[in-house]
Order: sequence, then structure tokens, then C-alpha cells
Amino acid sequence: MKIKVCGMKDGDNISAVAGLRPDYMGFIFYNKSKRFFTGTLPELGSDIVKTAVFVNEDLNLVLDRVKEYNFKAIQLHGDESTSYCRELKKALSPAVQLIKAFSMHQKFDMARLLDYQVVCDFFLFDTKGKERGGTGQVFDWNILKSYDLKHPFFLSGGIGLEQIERLKEFFETKVSNYCHAVDVNSKFEDLPGLKRIGDLELFINEIKSL
Repeated sequence: MKIKVCGMKDGDNISAVAGLRPDYMGFIFYNKSKRFFTGTLPELGSDIVKTAVFVNEDLNLVLDRVKEYNFKAIQLHGDESTSYCRELKKALSPAVQLIKAFSMHQKFDMARLLDYQVVCDFFLFDTKGKERGGTGQVFDWNILKSYDLKHPFFLSGGIGLEQIERLKEFFETKVSNYCHAVDVNSKFEDLPGLKRIGDLELFINEIKSL
């Protein structure tokens, strides 16, 4: 199981998290976010997939940020259409992964995903909240029992050390065969964008040992 640590912001903290060798590290380019990233990106290592997160952003700006920081994955966390995803995917290098996030709730229609699986490499399932991401709450993973596609996804939304036992149970389910990675963020923070290295290291070691 792969691990994505999102919402990175502080330079020294970024380097410390990179030292734990997560598979993905996410940087948010949404100016309404408390984890909005600006400045210089430290060297991460070639085995970490640098991921840029956008919300309903102009396509040209997305491409500019990819070129500026040499991102290897793009995560779309807004209301981006399939045509937007298709156009972006066409403009990106084939090596750049495209992740489309969806806010999960009891009435979520899985049929919405059908057209997106053709234009995105991965889905990301997050908790539905009033704002874009960052709720710190775990959605009901039982919702995914009705997921009948074989498209790989990231599991996100309020995941922390207290979810390790639930994750172990989830990994025993059929749908977990398509879970590409677990995405973590706010449950490992003292301040927005500042991760607790000790707790994060424990989590990564636990998940990687499953």
C-alpha cells in the first residue's frame, strides 16, 4: 500500500517528511487553503511523486506550475469536468499522473465516475464538507461497497493513527484491491502544513507492514 502525505508547506518540515520516504507528497495551490504553497520546493528524491493540488484552476496556470516545480502528479479537487481533464491530460507528459478527487457521502452516485475513468489515472475519495477538503473527518467507507469499477483510487479524509485498525479491516475487503494509496494530512498536524514527524513515521511503518 502506498502513502501520500498532503498539505506540505514549511521547507524544513517538507525535508523531514521526505526523509520518511512516502510514495507521494502533495502541495496545495489553492489560495483559500491554510496550506497554500508558495516559495521554493526542497529536493525530495526521485522515488517520491511530487503532487500539485488544484481547485477549479485555469489550465494554463496548472501547466505553468507543473513546469516550474517538475511535478509528477496533478490532483484536481474541484468541479473539473471530464473535458477539462481530457484537455489537461493531453497537454501533460504521459509520465504525469492525473488524480481526480470526489467528495463522498451516502447519496453519492457512483455512475458519476464512469466518464472520468477514461481521462484520469486515479480517483481520490475524500470526505464531503462545506469547504474543499481538510475536514479532518473520516467518511463512511461502507459507501465504497457499491464501487464496482476496477479503477485505482486514493483513500482520503481524516485518516490518522486512530484509523490503523479500521484500515487493517478495510484492506481485507474486496474493494481495497483497487486502493492504490492512503492519503493523510491534517490528523498529523500541530499547525496547518506542519506535520508531526514521529506520528507520521509510526503510521507509515504500520501501513507498510500490512
